[in-house]
Amino acid sequence: MKKDKYRQARERMVEQQLRTRGISDERVLQVMRSVPRHLFVDPDLRYAAYSDAPLPIPQQQTISQPYIVALMTELLELKGGERVLEVGTGSGYQAAVLAHIAGKVYTLERIHELVVQAEKTLSKLGLDNVEVFEVDGTLGLPEHAPYEAIIVTAAAPHVPEPLKQQLGEGGRLVLPVGSRMGQMLERWRRTGDDFSHERLAPVAFVPLVGDHGWKDDERRTAWWI
Repeated sequence: MKKDKYRQARERMVEQQLRTRGISDERVLQVMRSVPRHLFVDPDLRYAAYSDAPLPIPQQQTISQPYIVALMTELLELKGGERVLEVGTGSGYQAAVLAHIAGKVYTLERIHELVVQAEKTLSKLGLDNVEVFEVDGTLGLPEHAPYEAIIVTAAAPHVPEPLKQQLGEGGRLVLPVGSRMGQMLERWRRTGDDFSHERLAPVAFVPLVGDHGWKDDERRTAWWI
């Protein structure tokens, strides 16, 4: 069996970056120990794959800081077997984390290069319960709705209405909402036709581009989560 030279780095990441900041769901912690984040970054950056920071990926996007990935996953309150929608595939790392807990993950990405690379990496890991779609993620994926959980990994100027409508009864929607310079991480819950939400933590993500997000000419490049 090939030795996993990153195993200790993942263990340190979990104990020093996640548990000490309050991540307590043992399933989330175990998944973060096992998913090889280094496979989702450029080979030249693998030395930093388990550092406490976001890292760049192609097309001026990023792979989120491990703590943010763990926090957003925990906020979804997954019990196992859920149908989950992710908006913003990026490298595919967040989808891989979700796939180890949820029953099915549908992940949406508008940038073709990222779709191709994410599909390749997820396939290499044998994660056959993830499907990647090259679409405008702000529209959601109505053909597979409703979803028990929806996660958005880019900054929205407001909560996209299609995503709210595709959330199932009792479902949770976790996303950053605010300006291009900074946002608040929010969690929305659906009860019938009503929605409640919490504002949880200040964050900074790349912009969510699409019909219900920022327009292409409103994008701003920055070193964000």
